[in-house]
Amino acid sequence: MNLKGGWRMSVEVDLLLQEAKESIEAAQNYRSELQQRLHGLNQARKQIRGSSGQARETLQRHFAVLQAGATRLLNERLAALLAEVDAIEANSVKPLDDCQSLIENGVGQADELLREGEAALRCGLGEKEDKLGSFTKKAMHIQLDSLPEVPALVDVPCVSAQLDDSLLGLLRERVSRHGSVSSHPPVQIEELQERPGGILVRWCKVDEDFAAADYRLQYRRSGSGGSQYEDSYIGRDCEFLVLHLDPHTEYLFRVCARGEGRSEWSPWSVSQTGYTTLAPHEWCPGTEGYILSSRRNIALRSDSSNSLFPVLYSNTATYFCGQTLTFKISAAGQMDQRDSLGVCVDSGREAESLQRDQAVCISTNGAVFVNGKEMTNQLPAITVGSAVTFDMEVVNLFPSSNNHLSEGGNFKLRVTIGSGNREVVFDWLVDQAVDSLFFGCSFAHSGWKVLVY
Repeated sequence: MNLKGGWRMSVEVDLLLQEAKESIEAAQNYRSELQQRLHGLNQARKQIRGSSGQARETLQRHFAVLQAGATRLLNERLAALLAEVDAIEANSVKPLDDCQSLIENGVGQADELLREGEAALRCGLGEKEDKLGSFTKKAMHIQLDSLPEVPALVDVPCVSAQLDDSLLGLLRERVSRHGSVSSHPPVQIEELQERPGGILVRWCKVDEDFAAADYRLQYRRSGSGGSQYEDSYIGRDCEFLVLHLDPHTEYLFRVCARGEGRSEWSPWSVSQTGYTTLAPHEWCPGTEGYILSSRRNIALRSDSSNSLFPVLYSNTATYFCGQTLTFKISAAGQMDQRDSLGVCVDSGREAESLQRDQAVCISTNGAVFVNGKEMTNQLPAITVGSAVTFDMEVVNLFPSSNNHLSEGGNFKLRVTIGSGNREVVFDWLVDQAVDSLFFGCSFAHSGWKVLVY
């Protein structure tokens, strides 16, 4: 074999080895995918059989309760009707018993009188006059012509029971429509989005014939040590942000619905598992003039007597582009044009408001400021119950000649601020690229209370 032939054979062997390795890798991937699908099938079969078993237990338990209840009600009604018969019988027989006692007493007197009369007739002549006189006086005293009245049969009760045979038909008709079995719950969770310290849950109807009046969302911690489900939301909306969740912890969510004009809830949806990796938004503690809640997500402007007008910032830069930052006002004080709610690049500036460079904010009167300059567009004034939202996305970057971000406004963010039913959209130039932003608030007067999430 020449050198050229040997090289060609070596190349062919290498190609065969490469193809074999690729085939082995493809077979491994194929087997892994099939195993995952088998696991999915097993989970589906487990859900079908598990839910079917639960449905059987629910039906059996419910109808056992109904049967026991129906038997109890029928027995109670039977006992009540029998008691009515007993009362009628007792009240009707008593006058007859009284009359019978009177007649029997009269029969006894008549027997005794007969015996005395017969004895008077049989006595001798010496005693006959006295005996007959005594007998005659006794007979007149008894009043033999006075007889008690006995009621006719038509005048005494004739007890009967009236029963409506339609009850069984009505019961049959109601029982035939009582309860239902469905293969799918009428509502299912369609999306779980992680948010700082929480999860946004969205759901939808999967049964278009089901007219939902209210939805009910529940959640619990996942795992063997998980707690019981607890209500998180009841209302007409099809989404809800569940807050106060621990990061990197799995939670189970489920939802059901209540039909129009109904009091009972539908079956629960299939539980969905979700978790958040984002730390919750928190205000920075220790700022004079502000009191924070235990979770540090609620701030109250408590003292405005001091001449200082501090800005309360977030504990860290926890707001990232692509998220929605929300400020919810739960209490309000007196308005001031220096009031502000918004986001900023840093929290180290000594300023009385966020109406400054490298910050965007909205004042309580609805004015919007970008890098300290007021925009012509204005939003509704902020009052109790107002929710102000900030949404940001990176528009573009202007790289310098050395392929690094240059200084001087080379980082542009598109900002959307919403309040009430209105919003403003604008581009915000910042000095440098930032991965995350701080948020903050400042109020000139006490009484303002704001929740951030």
